[in-house]
Amino acid sequence: MFKRILVPVDLAEPAVSERTLTVATEMAEKYGAAVDVMTVVPSYGMAIVGGGFPKNFEKSAIAGAQVALKEFLSAHQAPTGVPVKGHVAHGTIYDEIMKVADKLDCDLIVMASHRPALKDYLLGPNAARVVRHARQSVFVVREAR
Repeated sequence: MFKRILVPVDLAEPAVSERTLTVATEMAEKYGAAVDVMTVVPSYGMAIVGGGFPKNFEKSAIAGAQVALKEFLSAHQAPTGVPVKGHVAHGTIYDEIMKVADKLDCDLIVMASHRPALKDYLLGPNAARVVRHARQSVFVVREAR
């Protein structure tokens, strides 16, 4: 049913990321799918904000994310026979998730979402935006209670 699964993770939330990756790799094992794990280094947004950071901060942040993602994947091995690749993107989180899903020709996105608060119903978290706009099916993993 699924051939390629994208799993966006927030490396600042290791327990949530581990749970999401576990769900995704179990699905991949069941369907014989490959797993692509990604993390996003957010962009500054406005140029004036970027001026407050040291020169080459974005490059070092991306390099740090690549190392952290590699360590995360090494610490959380997928079941035997499930191919896993890591990817680091830079930009707006929900946009980058959808761009990577399209670029890699993924047919499922498995991502975490925190329990919604009132502000999330009004503004919409990244997961809600991906659910609404992605071309792929999206499986949302809720935080454990």
